[in-house]
Amino acid sequence: MIQERDNFMIRFCCEHCGHKISVKDKHAGKQGKCPKCKTILTVPKPQTRGAGPAQRDVDESKISSKASVHDLTLLDVSQQIKAESQPAEQPVPDETAYEQLRRLQGGRITQESDQIPQRKLPWIIDIFLYPISKPGLIMLGLIIGVRLFVKFLGLTLTFAAAELQPLLIVAVPVVIVGIAVRIILWLYFYWYFCECIRESAAGQLRAPETIGSVPGFGDMLRQLLRLLGCLAVFFAPVLIYFQRDRTADAVFWSLLGYAVFFFPMAILAVVMFDSVRGLNPVLLIGSIFSTFFQYCGLVLFIAAGVFVLLSLPITREALISRFILHCVCIYLALVAAHLLGRFYWRYQEKLNWAV
Repeated sequence: MIQERDNFMIRFCCEHCGHKISVKDKHAGKQGKCPKCKTILTVPKPQTRGAGPAQRDVDESKISSKASVHDLTLLDVSQQIKAESQPAEQPVPDETAYEQLRRLQGGRITQESDQIPQRKLPWIIDIFLYPISKPGLIMLGLIIGVRLFVKFLGLTLTFAAAELQPLLIVAVPVVIVGIAVRIILWLYFYWYFCECIRESAAGQLRAPETIGSVPGFGDMLRQLLRLLGCLAVFFAPVLIYFQRDRTADAVFWSLLGYAVFFFPMAILAVVMFDSVRGLNPVLLIGSIFSTFFQYCGLVLFIAAGVFVLLSLPITREALISRFILHCVCIYLALVAAHLLGRFYWRYQEKLNWAV
């Protein structure tokens, strides 16, 4: 920070963006926001040049009552002076700047004025209410409703084309478009799954609002490829072994235990780092070791939910039961994302990740 004292005005530069700022020396030691980048700064102490109190009073009387155009905001000056001292180039509004920074940081920050919400119900109940918010319900309706509509339309046209051959001209393109829509919906859902982890890692208790920040197809595809990479690293060995021997012996259960135990931490690391470097085995083993008992509880909780879902007596012919199971799986996936994010929020000091 460069500073100088000129006619009892303290002139210095913002440490963050280099913006030149000038304030009266009576504000020395106070804090304010840089008018350009909104960084909280502390006004430095003036460098005295030996002027006595009398000379200081005379010089101060010559200074205009108006503050410099580079004054910090939130100092002890009137609202009128602060309004008059705004720079000609309008800075980015606080909300816009916050949203841009939040997006760049993967949604892992909150505004300083935001209050971290507190649970009003016991956590064992409240976590299952995570998707019960306006954005969460909209997301569930979008994923489930659009998928159901597309599938119903495709089946209707397929059955109709079996009776009337000319309808094949319409049925085939509709089926192809329906498949493309379902793929995009799944890509978007997994992107939203990652957003739920990041928002929960910032302390939030309900599904986030993301309607105004629709990702590009490339972003969603990269997220999915990272998920497939995690699945391949941890579940490919057990699948390959089972396909080869078709037996559930000690080796099979050992490989399955390895996958189930490491997969949640791997997903959390990949999402928080927004990179496959979260799969670093040194990072994963160190993180699990530093939160061993808490992490074991998280794994057991998630594994128990998956086991209950897999044990349900659902057959391929029971269309209604399969649809209900599909809805429950999507709902519980958001709950699992919340659990992973809250795990990071609660134990981030022990994890010590430089995300």
